[in-house]
Amino acid sequence: MAQLQLREAIRAAMVEEMDRDEDIFLMGEEVAQYNGAYKVSEGMLARFGEKRVIDTPISENGFAGLGIGAAMNGLRPIIEFMTWNFAFVAIDQIINNAAKIRYMSGGQFKFPIVFRGPNGAAGQLAATHNTSVESIYSQFPGLKVISISNPDDAKGLLKSAIRDDDPVIFLESEFMYGMRGEVSDEEDYTIPIGKARIAREGDAVTIVGHNKSYWRAMEAAEMLAADGYAAEVIDPRTIRPFDWDTVVASVKKTNRLVIVDESNPFASVSSEIAFQIQSRCFDDLDAPIMRVTAKDVPAPYAKNLMEYYMPSAEDTYRACRKVMYLD
Repeated sequence: MAQLQLREAIRAAMVEEMDRDEDIFLMGEEVAQYNGAYKVSEGMLARFGEKRVIDTPISENGFAGLGIGAAMNGLRPIIEFMTWNFAFVAIDQIINNAAKIRYMSGGQFKFPIVFRGPNGAAGQLAATHNTSVESIYSQFPGLKVISISNPDDAKGLLKSAIRDDDPVIFLESEFMYGMRGEVSDEEDYTIPIGKARIAREGDAVTIVGHNKSYWRAMEAAEMLAADGYAAEVIDPRTIRPFDWDTVVASVKKTNRLVIVDESNPFASVSSEIAFQIQSRCFDDLDAPIMRVTAKDVPAPYAKNLMEYYMPSAEDTYRACRKVMYLD
């Protein structure tokens, strides 16, 4: 195992895949000359040259469309958005073209393209720069949606995403780029898309959380452990396709479920998980499913309000105690 920052794990995945397949290229704002806005692509221009690591103008709609055209013609683009908030400018390209053309063409076109970059809240960046987009993109058939929480998953899942013949939305976190963790040094390391990870085993309550929310779930599990209760924590890793079997098996064991989700609550990822689990596990549930989400307002700017706005470990802990009928 090697110790890597999350940005280094993402870079390692891209470098290994670009070494393996000359049809893969990286394109986005500041990915080349500046070594990436978050230094994810540091050194890649020098290694692969300007035809495979390409700086773009501030034109998300344009370079997303260019990448889609390249994928239709046999290349395998990696399109980096400086933040997924900026991808709203390109949402027509992603939803009406990338997600649908393979279906509309009767399978005549493959779509091996990855759209990646930081998602969700990144501190005091105000309402237009703190959106969690996973529920938006996971609504559309034809897109696979991955949301990673640690360096090992970042490398293994990004390599799988780059090799996939369907478009993949790959969601990272600006807050976590400097996070250091163990990454497998197995040769050609990949993780299958659509398989959740049981991060902590327990029998008192199941907590599901992805991306930054996974860490809030783990913190809440530690708080419950101090009370003498073992929570089972599941990181879904892939939002679509979702690994329902792993969560169902856990809920059948614990009989309780709390979902931590950075999205706004209405029509969120947690909404779908709650519906699916109550549908599949109704007779196994001993308490109503609870969700811990961002507040139902645009993200504020003030630091204290932003902290209140985000789902917290304390909120998750209290939700767990409530479904366990301890409070």
